[in-house]
Amino acid sequence: MATGARDEAKDELHGYLREGREAVLWKLEGLSERDARRPLTPTGTNLLGLVKHLAGVEAGYFGEVFARPFPEPLPWVEDDAEPNADMWATAEESREDVTALYRRVWAHSDATVAALPLDAPGHVPWWRPQARPVTLHRVLVHVVAETHRHAGHADVVRELVDGRAGLRAANGNLPDGDADWWAAHRARLQAVADGVR
Repeated sequence: MATGARDEAKDELHGYLREGREAVLWKLEGLSERDARRPLTPTGTNLLGLVKHLAGVEAGYFGEVFARPFPEPLPWVEDDAEPNADMWATAEESREDVTALYRRVWAHSDATVAALPLDAPGHVPWWRPQARPVTLHRVLVHVVAETHRHAGHADVVRELVDGRAGLRAANGNLPDGDADWWAAHRARLQAVADGVR
């Protein structure tokens, strides 16, 4: 791939990563501290936990993988951390703390992306041995997918909190229905589901 095409591909992937990050944080807007933390699935998925998890994901993939460690300790990603510690914020970790950390991780990740070419080699020690050698390109694709996967989770969790849904602040990407329209739509879907054997 020519240098210009590689730069364009890197910029495009980086753009998708930035969009996913912003979508995740947008889901916290206007919520109380309690609602940002409420576990709304049987496995405890909550909005602030998704942000904390993604901060750890980026710190690892754009830090340790390329020998550019994130300079702050993240105890919830250490081997001796309790299971799932990265998926919820403790009472001592405020929403402001977690979102500020995520933004600091972004800056670190963005510096790694800017400094390295797409074919820069890295090593993912937590992957199976044969998959551990990677490139920046592979890591960017992986982290974009991970971020957007969790942005989707955040969208569903936010809808469970207060009914608000949508792709991003400037584009809800949903039909313009009022509460009655959505109630009728949901009832119709429920009737179809109930009628299937």
